[in-house]
Amino acid sequence: MESVQAIKQRFGIIGNDPKLNRSIEKAIRVAPTDISVLVTGESGVGKESIPKIIHQLSHRKHGKYIAVNCGAIPEGTIDSELFGHEKGAFTGATQTRSGYFEVADGGTIFLDEVGELPLTTQVRLLRVLENGEFIKVGSSKVQKTNVRIVAATNVNLFEAIKKEKFREDLYYRLSTIDINIPPLRNRKDDIHLLFRKFASDFALKYKMPTIKLSDDAVSILIKHRWNGNIRQLRNVAEQISVLEQQRTISASALRGYMPDVDSNLPAVISTSKSESDFSSEREILYKVLFDMKGDLNDLKKLTMELMKSGNAQDVQKDNEGLIQKIYGEENDNYEDPNMDNLEVLSIPEQVVESNTVLEDNTQDKYHFAEEIEEEETLSLHDKELELIKKSLERHQGKRKLAAAELGISERTLYRKIKQFDL
Repeated sequence: MESVQAIKQRFGIIGNDPKLNRSIEKAIRVAPTDISVLVTGESGVGKESIPKIIHQLSHRKHGKYIAVNCGAIPEGTIDSELFGHEKGAFTGATQTRSGYFEVADGGTIFLDEVGELPLTTQVRLLRVLENGEFIKVGSSKVQKTNVRIVAATNVNLFEAIKKEKFREDLYYRLSTIDINIPPLRNRKDDIHLLFRKFASDFALKYKMPTIKLSDDAVSILIKHRWNGNIRQLRNVAEQISVLEQQRTISASALRGYMPDVDSNLPAVISTSKSESDFSSEREILYKVLFDMKGDLNDLKKLTMELMKSGNAQDVQKDNEGLIQKIYGEENDNYEDPNMDNLEVLSIPEQVVESNTVLEDNTQDKYHFAEEIEEEETLSLHDKELELIKKSLERHQGKRKLAAAELGISERTLYRKIKQFDL
């Protein structure tokens, strides 16, 4: 069995971080078996090196090694890419095609960004992992394959499982062995080593002297967070190698390629609302609407009491609690015996002009109240018909004036007249 150091030299892996060495050691130990492996880590940490190590150290090293970026294949074609299809299976399928699982029989398939797989494809993949069987798109024939699967992801699959975007049973079949690659910010001693390696490579590539960092620049390089990990560090080294004329890079020059090096920004908090937030807001809105409906009913009750009794002082005394509920504590002036503020109740003028008129016309008063109750039961159709009739009568049948008053076009009014047969 090869040593960790020998494997790093063979596959061009730079660094001596203990966590990185532990990940490589796990890959070496699991390689001779056919156990499924899940490689986890942030984007840009170099996860693609682990499946290559596993394949080259396994008994499948003479078989095919196929790397598939699951996030780069459209959802509609990924089943065809992985499992193949029959001629005529879908529009454009002019001939039978072999998928990756058929082509890589006896070898290894690396499924990068496996968390991006659609749920339907996850079901097919689970079947391959369980019994090595798959069916081409558009076919009913079950085929066998002997493939070693190594998957990788930079997303939290537990969160994806909670959101029902990833199957839990598939996760446990893929992650028999979990190998985690640490982010670059946790490998402080490796950062300068990697930068020097990249600087040397680009010097050879572009045929120019190798860049070097001053002591202050090295300090800044190591303290940087490197959210893009090794990929970001490589890009910075390439930019400096090409753009800088001076081959010794100062701290100020390096800062120009890392504008956020000294920023201590707070964590970004997502402003997107979850389903529970929307549900809570909806419940509050319903409660407010129900409360408003209750207040409106109380206001109608108070108005009806006033119209039926004709005695404003008695109504105030008997309904003091109701008035307090509707108008609140700030309206203490309701205690005024003159009841001047009862205008807010919007009672028709003919009702409140004189208490004596109401007392002498009890029959008319109750008839008016019954009319109000009857109006409340009118349908929208009846209400619309009544408004159109009144407007036409008021304007002596002139549709243009009636339409302007109703706030509709003359054409709409004409259609309504035909509809209601007016």
